[in-house]
Amino acid sequence: MDRALDSLLESLGLSVQPTSAVTIDGADPVLATRFLAGKAAATALAATGVAASDLWQLRGGQRQRVRVDVRAAAASLVSFLLCRVLDRQPPGYGGAGIRDVFPTRDGWFFLHGSFPNTQKAALEFLGCSADRVEVARAIAGWDAQELEDAIAERGLCGARVRTEREWQDHPQGQALAAHPPVEVIRLGDSPPEPLAEGGTQPLSGIRALDLTRVLAGPTCGRTLAQHGAEVLRIASPHLPSVPHFVMDTSHGKRSAHLDLDRPDEAKRLRELVLGADVFSQGYRSGALDRRGFGPEELCSLRPGLVYVSINCYGHVGPWAARPGWEQLAQTVTGISAEQGGEVPELIPAAPTDYTTGYLAALGTLVALGRRAREGGSFWVRASLCRTGMWLQSLGRAHDIGAGPDREWIAPCLTVSDTPFGRVEHLAPAVELSETPAHWARPTVPLGTHPAEWDAVS
Repeated sequence: MDRALDSLLESLGLSVQPTSAVTIDGADPVLATRFLAGKAAATALAATGVAASDLWQLRGGQRQRVRVDVRAAAASLVSFLLCRVLDRQPPGYGGAGIRDVFPTRDGWFFLHGSFPNTQKAALEFLGCSADRVEVARAIAGWDAQELEDAIAERGLCGARVRTEREWQDHPQGQALAAHPPVEVIRLGDSPPEPLAEGGTQPLSGIRALDLTRVLAGPTCGRTLAQHGAEVLRIASPHLPSVPHFVMDTSHGKRSAHLDLDRPDEAKRLRELVLGADVFSQGYRSGALDRRGFGPEELCSLRPGLVYVSINCYGHVGPWAARPGWEQLAQTVTGISAEQGGEVPELIPAAPTDYTTGYLAALGTLVALGRRAREGGSFWVRASLCRTGMWLQSLGRAHDIGAGPDREWIAPCLTVSDTPFGRVEHLAPAVELSETPAHWARPTVPLGTHPAEWDAVS
């Protein structure tokens, strides 16, 4: 069996029996990078297949064969680009702003404008307009470390470009290195909750609340949905979003709005938690804790809950509470420095976002299996930076690929009728022999449904 898959499964207490039950076909390079991004995504997806097969056995089903194609897995790392509306004007990508690397006095710095409010604050701090020449001139007057510290102090998004060695020597990199790519932590005792026999999918009857944004967190919920979970995405009506990302990551989900600043709507979320099996959130560390929705509070409210936390920099170490995004994970871990050479560049995909989503889903599947066997509440933790470190550990390809080719991608695509229109998009990249992964619901805009569980689930 593939050593990366074996190691990942072993870190979570899983194994493949027999070894021929899992097949990973193909190899990198697929994308325009020497990093084994396709292999990393395929490995994480294959592991989710093994975990789903384990849950299917707990339901009385037979062990399944699992297959992932590396090219399809690599294509999934740019799935938002491959998702297109065929019969009407598509939603915009949204979130346009300053997201680029700039030279400083002594190195390079990536400024991430994220959404309009945070970009406005960053430009006010720098004392310049959104004109790229002005931004470059302002950043050129700083030392990279000094600017990183000042940006972090203000809760904004930006980071100094580091090499892989510099990240390994950094306190945050060292803190993350002591933890596996995804963690499943037992938080408390509760009676076992066996999976009912029957159902058509490994996660039939499992309810998951998805309080995440952009790509990594929503990808976790989308992955659970493809194995049969009822996923209810809860979004704030006041926070900005990227409509094209919403369309890409909402397959299989229902979606509702709740404003947690309103006591009645915060109460409604707690009521939903009582009926949930999974609570997944992608806000910076401590943000939901301050509102009473942290892991300990919710697992006390609903013993047996699987609480999932996804962030950029990790859940331990001095940077645990910093906000961040895919580009910053590539920036600090050394990926962009190696990808670009003399001038840092990003991998032309979102490997830490999507792959972190797959790893978080893997941890969730494992936690649900443990809950069924031994009982307990569990905390699943994954982060973009730890995923980036795992990607680096897998080695390098001898060459770079050309990116997804429409000809070989065509068999991986499917078409769904959705509120956005007829949407062509990637089908799930993992194949299971007995319970084929699929989405029972079409993707929907945020806030389409009421904040309640489906009465027919």
